[in-house]
Amino acid sequence: MQIDKLRGQELDQLFDAVLSLKNREECYQFFDDLATMNEIQSLTQRLAVARMLDDGETYQEIADKSKASTTTISRVKRALTYGSGGYRIVLDRLNRPKNEEE
Repeated sequence: MQIDKLRGQELDQLFDAVLSLKNREECYQFFDDLATMNEIQSLTQRLAVARMLDDGETYQEIADKSKASTTTISRVKRALTYGSGGYRIVLDRLNRPKNEEE
């Protein structure tokens, strides 16, 4: 896991900050202060690419819809296939019906 190289108090604090947010509006406020619009757009694009890959869309379809480069699509595909499982956790939870318990 590459994130192991980053583990430490500062990263723990960032994750704790994100986990402390109570709703979407608080997320908007925090991320607006934390990151640039380009950084936020890059993160949202990667999640969208992960969802499209998971849905079986082709690289060309994804590139056309998301405007992501093939490099970004390949990077996300590699993370989905060989990564730490973070995308899988999020995609499974986003696809779960709202009333379904964990």
